[in-house]
Amino acid sequence: MRISVFGLGYVGAVSLACLARDGHHLIGVDVDQAKLDLIAAGKTPVVEEGMIDLMAQVAASGCVQVTQNVETAVCGSDISLVCVGTPSAPNGSQDQGAMIRLAHDLGRAMRSKSARHTFVFRSTLIPGTVEDVLRPIIEAQSDKKDGVEFDVCFQPEFLREGSSIRDYDKPPFTIIGANADHPAERLRALFGHLPCEFYRTSVRAAETVKYCCNNFHALKITFANETARLCEALGVDAFEVMDLVCRDTQLNISKAYLKPGFAFGGSCLPKDLRATMYLAKTRDVELPMLGGILQSNRVHAEHAIAKVLASGKRRVGMIGLSFKAGTDDLRESPLVLIAEQFIGKGLSLLVYDPEVHLSRLLGANRRFIEQHIPHIGSLLSADLTHVIEQSDVLVVGNADARIRDELLRLTRPDQHVVDLAGMRGLESMAASLEGLCW
Repeated sequence: MRISVFGLGYVGAVSLACLARDGHHLIGVDVDQAKLDLIAAGKTPVVEEGMIDLMAQVAASGCVQVTQNVETAVCGSDISLVCVGTPSAPNGSQDQGAMIRLAHDLGRAMRSKSARHTFVFRSTLIPGTVEDVLRPIIEAQSDKKDGVEFDVCFQPEFLREGSSIRDYDKPPFTIIGANADHPAERLRALFGHLPCEFYRTSVRAAETVKYCCNNFHALKITFANETARLCEALGVDAFEVMDLVCRDTQLNISKAYLKPGFAFGGSCLPKDLRATMYLAKTRDVELPMLGGILQSNRVHAEHAIAKVLASGKRRVGMIGLSFKAGTDDLRESPLVLIAEQFIGKGLSLLVYDPEVHLSRLLGANRRFIEQHIPHIGSLLSADLTHVIEQSDVLVVGNADARIRDELLRLTRPDQHVVDLAGMRGLESMAASLEGLCW
């Protein structure tokens, strides 16, 4: 293929070299003439393992040319990979100045091109940038339409400095955010041979995945380092601890707990976090990331409360009260927390939980209700039909199939359902439906 690469930093230079190595014809574009001169001479503009030999090889092959002329690059290629920098501004926002200037240039270059062109943005971009900022600029400057004369899409890159050539050849996955089949298939033809899964998604989801991945990497590094600081104070081998943590591939290094849902609770996580923070405090060890987890969990519960209050309805029915469906454990349940908030704000409340019946509760759970939340215990109902019929807004914290069937059968158009459990199959329900974060 004929490919132009805009921006010849780490991502752009490595992409250009690897694509040329694979037999494509490349046009490199950058505002820095020194970078262009280096590439033209078979030298690398970035310090990266393997790039000295690879750039010399592809320059000698005749498959690479360089230019500062945007129109020459667009008209001389079928696909453009946009890899210009998007650094932080002083206030923390993304500085998109170079990207926006380039978008104007790309649009003007398209005026003189009759063939359809694919613009692939690879720079890290705030979600919505491609569709809401860059696409309108290109359309206005070219007087052409996305999806007709040209296509815009987003392909996040996962290249690490120091191992970028290896990462290019063996990525974790290939993600294409595209709104049309044409650009998705062009990119499948270009990158589909790589030894990884190929996923097509929306442009916004692809933009967001890049941030999510980077934030998750930062989170993991910080978790390991905070663990190490606590281990040091306790005289424990941090490497041994983290090695054992990583050997659990059922819960720790897995998909477990990585789906959007409601706040956590129960008899383990909250108390163990508090104990960890107290232990760290007694050893004068600061753990700000771990220290923020319970606060973030409270914010998630407050988000649910705000959704219910925003409905303007006063009669609330809660379906689910225990911290996890299938158990009667009410300790540290976030559903108990929001039930108490509803009572405190003067809302009329009814509660149904298939596993929580006051007459059947024993031991710690019965004592918990009697000692800590007797006011909620008196609002428990064993009749789901009654709770649904007597409520204007229903808060669903249990995704049991029988509950779903009853909601489909009994809800009315004047009712509103707030789903905290990610329940599937409620789309045909008579009541209006709102998820927590979905």
